[in-house]
Amino acid sequence: MKRFLVASLALSMIVVAAVRTHADDDDDGWISMFDGKSLDGWKINEKPESWKIEDGVIVANGDRSHLFFMRHDRPFVNFEFQAEVMTEKGSNSGIFFHTKFQEEGWPRIGYESQVNNTQGDPQKTGGLYNTVKVLEAPAKDGVWFTQYIKVDGKHVVVKIDGETVVDYTEPDDVGGTVRLGEGTFALQAHDPGSTVRYRNLKVRRLP
Repeated sequence: MKRFLVASLALSMIVVAAVRTHADDDDDGWISMFDGKSLDGWKINEKPESWKIEDGVIVANGDRSHLFFMRHDRPFVNFEFQAEVMTEKGSNSGIFFHTKFQEEGWPRIGYESQVNNTQGDPQKTGGLYNTVKVLEAPAKDGVWFTQYIKVDGKHVVVKIDGETVVDYTEPDDVGGTVRLGEGTFALQAHDPGSTVRYRNLKVRRLP
């Protein structure tokens, strides 16, 4: 009987340890931003018809509109963000960070990490719009690529499919509203000729 109890206890400890390890691997501080079914936790500022969910992904297509992430208890300061993105030919979009909800117009606060592989704007995917220009697209239309953004203090890193395309340290004397501070994220529907898809969006706060 004692041997049975000891064996049972040992097995229980192994199971608990395995469950705990699995939970840590799944969690690890990352927060899923999109459930694949709805825009719960997001808010559209104008032209809601520019957004839809199709086959479990967010689709941006239509007149200018921005989709803001609103499901958070405090602004994001230091973080890692990641999303899988797919562009159609001639499409333009963007991922804003350290921004704030506004009712209409192009977001005035925070940085935009460009999403554009073949559209006419010379600033291509990954660049910080009008701050750090990427002039050669690091990704292709019609295939999923991963766009990663990290902010740590004044330091911004953007990677496309694991390759660094932006490594930027913001000067202390930067003025205006396009600057680091705190805020949330927003996705961009740029124009009716642009179709861009987003999935597996997640964020992890850093100290």
